[in-house]
Amino acid sequence: MKPTTAQRYLTEFVGTMGLLLAVAGAAVFSIVHQVDLLSRVTLISMSVGFGLIGLIYAFGDISGAHFNPAVTIGAWVAGRFSGRDVVPYILAQAAGAVLGVGIIAGISYGNPTTFPTVQAAALASQCYHTSTQACFGYSIPAVFLIEVAFTFMLVTAILFATRPERAASALAPIGIGLTLIMTNLVAIPVDGASINPVRSFAPAVLSSTWPSGNWAIGQDWIFWVAPIVGGILAALLDRALRPRPE
Repeated sequence: MKPTTAQRYLTEFVGTMGLLLAVAGAAVFSIVHQVDLLSRVTLISMSVGFGLIGLIYAFGDISGAHFNPAVTIGAWVAGRFSGRDVVPYILAQAAGAVLGVGIIAGISYGNPTTFPTVQAAALASQCYHTSTQACFGYSIPAVFLIEVAFTFMLVTAILFATRPERAASALAPIGIGLTLIMTNLVAIPVDGASINPVRSFAPAVLSSTWPSGNWAIGQDWIFWVAPIVGGILAALLDRALRPRPE
């Protein structure tokens, strides 16, 4: 039996919540414990990559396991996803992401000594350099470029690994998860690595009422636009390299 529409939306909600529990948890708690940069980059990358592998195996047959608006839009542009489901998928993903990060924020609140650090970091939000928020020192064009390039790589891996004609489709979640690990290993030292609009939206919107952390919501636009551009480019590549009937 095919899953119902409601089941698919619920799966995207729960799966995105799980993904954000993994990545935001690793990012926030490594800040709290002042983990060195190399260890922190490795911890976050492994947490989100292995988390995604498990979630795809769990939910892939129900919703396709997008958990990322850039993936949803990319699949739609590639002609492999219904347009009427794009907005509901993104809403479910955003809601799940906010819940996931909200749980991490609630856990962090349990330590009043370190919670101000979590607030100032806007729950480990991504960012670019401005006069008020230095982040890692990279400019808007640099952050835009890395988000486009590495979201393109991730969505390309997803679209090609899940093609129906692929004989090794059962191994697709592993390839996708390893690609996500790669994107985070490279991008975290640049902007914190979004590669997923709701990954950045959830901590930014939850931090928007904190005087020390409300900088993140003003920078969130780039972490929507750039990953979606990367996803669309991946979809165009998928169309260009699609097998043609002889």
